[in-house]
Amino acid sequence: MSRIIAGAAGGSTLNSVPGNLTRPTTDRVKEALFSRLDAFNVIAGARVLDLYAGSGSLGVESGSRGAESVDLVEFDAKASAVCQRNADLVNTVTGRKVVSVHRSKVESFLDRAAGSAIWDLVFLDPPYPLDEPALAAVLAKLVPHLGEGAVVVVERSSRSPEPVWPQGMERFAEKKYGETRLWFTEPGVEAADAVEAADAVEAADAVEAADLEAGD
Repeated sequence: MSRIIAGAAGGSTLNSVPGNLTRPTTDRVKEALFSRLDAFNVIAGARVLDLYAGSGSLGVESGSRGAESVDLVEFDAKASAVCQRNADLVNTVTGRKVVSVHRSKVESFLDRAAGSAIWDLVFLDPPYPLDEPALAAVLAKLVPHLGEGAVVVVERSSRSPEPVWPQGMERFAEKKYGETRLWFTEPGVEAADAVEAADAVEAADAVEAADLEAGD
């Protein structure tokens, strides 16, 4: 059973999607991921988008940790209903509507998003059968909606190739956890910013190693 790890709703048990239609991020991977994001200082006050949300685990974790707003996008009816229950949990604890649920295909949601819709932190955990050209098309649709310094996290099978990054999106880190690989990107950074990004990754690795050692 998955849970919210930290923040206002920390320790709360999350509702899970019945069956095997979704592939939830394990708590161990989620904890390592959010240790990195904390080191990047991108959660507090962020506008968060969770695409292919499943149960909404990553999005509601962000809401619990101080994100300004969270949009969960999930097309499957059962999964969308679970997203809503998990969103209600965080919204009740925080006392305001932090998390909103959108039952929609990801492509349609991004096509409908107004030009002024901007996000600072985006999670994509697409189903493994989604092929690389389809993923590349979604990433390209996402680029115009990324805020300055936004971080995009793509979760894929460790056996999947590196996604094809569209113009305007650059990878700055990747990390493998067993059968899962996380790719971290941001809006195209200039060479002068690359050193700063590398320093942030190094600091995140140190925090993550300490957290994982403490959890063993």
